[in-house]
Amino acid sequence: MALYNSHSVEEISRSDAAAINLTVTSNAISEIIEAARANSFKAVCFVTGVPGAGKTLVGLNIATQRRVESDELYSVFLSGNKPLVDILREALARDRVRRGKEAGEKVRKGEAMSEVKAFIQNVHHFRDECILDQGPPVEHVALFDEAQRAWNLQQTASFMRRKKATPNFNQSEPEFLISCLERHPNWAVVVCLVGGGQEINVGEGGISEWVDALNRSFRDWHVYISSRLSDSEYAAGRALELLRTRSDVTIKDELHLAVSMRSFRAEHVSLLIKQLLDLEIEEARTTLANVSAKYPIMLTRDLAKAKRWLREHARGTERYGIVASSQAERLKPYAINVKFTINPIHWFLDEPEDVRSSFYLEDVATEFDVQGLELDWACVTWDADFRYSENGWNHRSFCGDRWNYIKKAERKYYQKNAYRVLLTRARQGMVIVVPPGDVEDPTRKPEFYDPTYDYLQEIGFRTI
Repeated sequence: MALYNSHSVEEISRSDAAAINLTVTSNAISEIIEAARANSFKAVCFVTGVPGAGKTLVGLNIATQRRVESDELYSVFLSGNKPLVDILREALARDRVRRGKEAGEKVRKGEAMSEVKAFIQNVHHFRDECILDQGPPVEHVALFDEAQRAWNLQQTASFMRRKKATPNFNQSEPEFLISCLERHPNWAVVVCLVGGGQEINVGEGGISEWVDALNRSFRDWHVYISSRLSDSEYAAGRALELLRTRSDVTIKDELHLAVSMRSFRAEHVSLLIKQLLDLEIEEARTTLANVSAKYPIMLTRDLAKAKRWLREHARGTERYGIVASSQAERLKPYAINVKFTINPIHWFLDEPEDVRSSFYLEDVATEFDVQGLELDWACVTWDADFRYSENGWNHRSFCGDRWNYIKKAERKYYQKNAYRVLLTRARQGMVIVVPPGDVEDPTRKPEFYDPTYDYLQEIGFRTI
């Protein structure tokens, strides 16, 4: 909202380090865009960052600088994350109406929404428009948020065949999206904002899909890479090694956002969650000791205690809510139904008096609702779909009346990432609930839950 009101990233960052980091990265991207325009070349830019570092904010910063389509530097912010797009648009439209009212000017909600929709779009809508219109898009700059979640060839071809009556579509989403900007006769820039370990859905190809597309079909594009893209969580793999053999590849430290804004009270929360999920107990203990003084993380088996803790710790307008895995189907006895579809706009934006808001602690959001978004305080409810054992994590899905093993490595990867997303949503602190189970319920045996609780206790989380 602040960016939309003509402020800069420096003015809206809470942390000095985060402000510097965001400004350096934004400036580096702007310089690449200016160079591409001045010298008539096309470029792809890969920006990495720790969870909550402000990748989305950097993208919005570029997109909001020029909102007039006649401007040659007109940019569009694209995301395949529908809740994120819907919430961003709604928040900006509401804010525009409010500011108009304060200035004595009548701004209709529909008008405000139309303006916002022009530069914040769902990536699938952008793709469909480019299929219908074979000319170059109005935008010379496209910023793709959560670029690692773009669809691979199989998922894209399947969707185009089933939903768009296009049987012979043979490009992955990254390849097609780059080809849309390729239509410009002079210059264009694609900015990929990349999160690590965040793929949570079938068909999400990871960043290697983008790199493969560049190697295969866009040999004359300039490539600018964050120096951290080779880190394991970005899964760029062998494709990145092939890319490095090109002469037009530039590695820039400035394209990595190393400072978390989300966890402004503790910069190491994302590292702690990575260690927890990777079963690095000693390392997690050390990190927790550094984190806990500024960022409380509590552990309990009682959902009522967790709710009370949230309400006691939130101050003023600080937002809190309950999150759970989309596979957490046996939390129903605690009135947590992950199959109920929430409206993310109401959940994230409405006031405490609204029963649909997160504040009411009735409706629960899953990883699909909260990815790329955040709360001040979170209650993470942990079901038996992802359970600890001496041999590592056990991955299950609930079908009919029982838990079944998940055998595919890809699905296990997505499930682990789902918990990574859930455990990194809170800006100020969180409480983790591991239910006690029920000896009389074969789908909720205590032994499904006890080892997970004991593991978290062993790391050192304080209990309530």
